[in-house]
Amino acid sequence: MFELQEQAENLNAAFGTSNAAERLAGLVRHVAGRIVFTTSFGLEDQVVTHLIATQNLPIEIVTLDTGRLFGEVHALWAQTEARYGIAITPFYPRHDAVETFVLGHGINGFYNSIEARKACCNVRKVELLGRALAGAAAWITGLRADQSASRGGVALAQVDAERGLIKLNPLLDWSRDEALALARANDVPLNPLHEQGFLSIGCQPCTRAIQPGEPERAGRWWWEEEAAKECGLHVGPDGRLVRSKPAAEVLA
Repeated sequence: MFELQEQAENLNAAFGTSNAAERLAGLVRHVAGRIVFTTSFGLEDQVVTHLIATQNLPIEIVTLDTGRLFGEVHALWAQTEARYGIAITPFYPRHDAVETFVLGHGINGFYNSIEARKACCNVRKVELLGRALAGAAAWITGLRADQSASRGGVALAQVDAERGLIKLNPLLDWSRDEALALARANDVPLNPLHEQGFLSIGCQPCTRAIQPGEPERAGRWWWEEEAAKECGLHVGPDGRLVRSKPAAEVLA
């Protein structure tokens, strides 16, 4: 674990002020082994895909198909593969786990309680992520610090202790406007739902468009009252978002 921490600190020191393309290329140079980028085809993920593909970096691009995604996401998936001439590796939920959840909670049982919703996320997302990252040396995400208060303390490079790898957030210090400007300047395919107020897009029944003045992730699990909305992909074994330093908001 000490070696991973030292590696993360070296990456932060070397690329903290670099642009996102240099950060991705630097990760490839400094980390030996399999590097995985997980995309959900949101704005930030499309920017990262563009930077990986146009630099021809040896990074595996994967996606978690929960079985309840918007049709627009599947259309964008195909469009992205065609645009960049790449194949995005899919991971799907285990059918027996989905069947057990639905039998026990109902087809839309995630609305009934936070515990049921998190159980659904675990079956449809978190378990898939574990398989996607098995054996990986590094994991790339599209996280931005200003997406929500709960993400404000995340670092450029950090250690994912539970999975034993380096996690890189190359767009950490970007704004949404910066990501959108790069996408438009380079004809990066984008989800048309963004123009309809869906700034953060997850599963269809768990996502709504946000209202003016709401934070980007307010439309995720919109029926819950929790201040911090995470599905479990970016949290540690204690259920808290993995941070590099203390932040004002603590996950419930």
